Amino acid sequence: MHNSRLSNFIRRFSPARSSAWKWLYVGIGVKRWLVVLIIGITILSLGAAYLLVELYREQPFPDFVYYLTLQFLPRPVRAILFAAFGITLVAFALYKVNQALLAGVPTRPTSLVENLYRKRMRQRGLKIVCIGGGTGMSTLLRGLKNYSDNLTAIITVADDGGSSGKLRAELGVLPPGDFRQCIAALADSEPLMARLLEYRFPSDSGLGGHAFGNLFIAAMAGVTGNSEHALLESSRVLAVRGRILPSTLENVTLCAEVRGSRESQIARVMGESQIAKFGQPVERVYLEPENVPAYPGATRALLDADLIVLGPGSLYTSVLPNLLVEDLCAAVSVSPALKLFVANVATEHGETDGYAIEDYLQALQTHCSGLQVDGVLINNNTSGKLPPHAQIEFVKARAADGTYAFADVVDEERAWRHDSEKLARAVLRWYTQQNKKNISRRTARQTNSDAQRKQGSREQITS
Repeated sequence: MHNSRLSNFIRRFSPARSSAWKWLYVGIGVKRWLVVLIIGITILSLGAAYLLVELYREQPFPDFVYYLTLQFLPRPVRAILFAAFGITLVAFALYKVNQALLAGVPTRPTSLVENLYRKRMRQRGLKIVCIGGGTGMSTLLRGLKNYSDNLTAIITVADDGGSSGKLRAELGVLPPGDFRQCIAALADSEPLMARLLEYRFPSDSGLGGHAFGNLFIAAMAGVTGNSEHALLESSRVLAVRGRILPSTLENVTLCAEVRGSRESQIARVMGESQIAKFGQPVERVYLEPENVPAYPGATRALLDADLIVLGPGSLYTSVLPNLLVEDLCAAVSVSPALKLFVANVATEHGETDGYAIEDYLQALQTHCSGLQVDGVLINNNTSGKLPPHAQIEFVKARAADGTYAFADVVDEERAWRHDSEKLARAVLRWYTQQNKKNISRRTARQTNSDAQRKQGSREQITS
């Protein structure tokens, strides 16, 4: 069902199709009321016809009425002409009412049906849970929100750098930076609102370095009493499509064991913002305190999902900190949803230098025991130029694997990042193909099972 819904959603919105016909699409919720309107007009017309016939039979009329009512024509012809004229008047009236109601709305009247249909389809979209944080997560959400309103973003709360770190230390709130980016990505608002949330005050001012969105969320926490309600109310005020949830409400610190200058030397780094700065290969990351409870809403979302997407984002500081919450790791592992790992376009200096796809998957297995992904989405467009000073390279696979899916998901202007729309379409395309394979496998198993039962029945009858 999800497969046909997704393909219909994409196919029906090609520019070649007329907007007028979209009123007849299944699921838009308008045709039923048009039928009720037509039935009502028909009943009203019958009542008026009974009255007119009664008057016509008992009251004398001037001669011009004979011509006005077209009595010189056969009755079937008169019926067709009057019906056509009535339908024309009704259609014209509805059109003018539609224009009058939308006169003060910025959306063009011709796009009303398209917007309405898109909203209906998004409400019935896949239940997708995305795990990560940072720019990668907001990029993915910005693309997926055009296809489903049933989105859940589970965000790490271990950020301790920059504006988020200051607000976390001074006000005791959850670090708002990653939440701000996701709210800006999912907000159903004008682009100006997203720019406002991302605006950073000049460094020479009293609010230097702070993003307006961070201050907004921190202020909302003060108004509502805690960070949990602040996220809920911020999402409501800004008309966010979907939900943005923390992995845990506990005050956690991300720590790492990194390889020292000597091969056998292991150094301990505390704080998410310090891991990449250390500049040495990461052996493992962990939380302090370790056994923290997961946010209940996040666990429920994972168990109820159709699709779980891990990444994109910084492996050790965005994706894995969520999976270090044991309950979340367990929920991802046992969830019946399809699980897709979205690989970064390029490595990150100081964190994943020289990593191939296999290294990312090994890190996932090491930190979340029992986790098995159904697929890995890898960018195959490596023609872009990477900044030479960044010391990064495109992420590639060392060997072929049946779970690997390749697609062009790169941003044309920034070759080291994903493109929102390309990435969303690639994720949904993978889900559709994988779901078809699963359906085919189930059908084949059912056919084999039925054949075995029939064979057994024949053998019993023969014996």
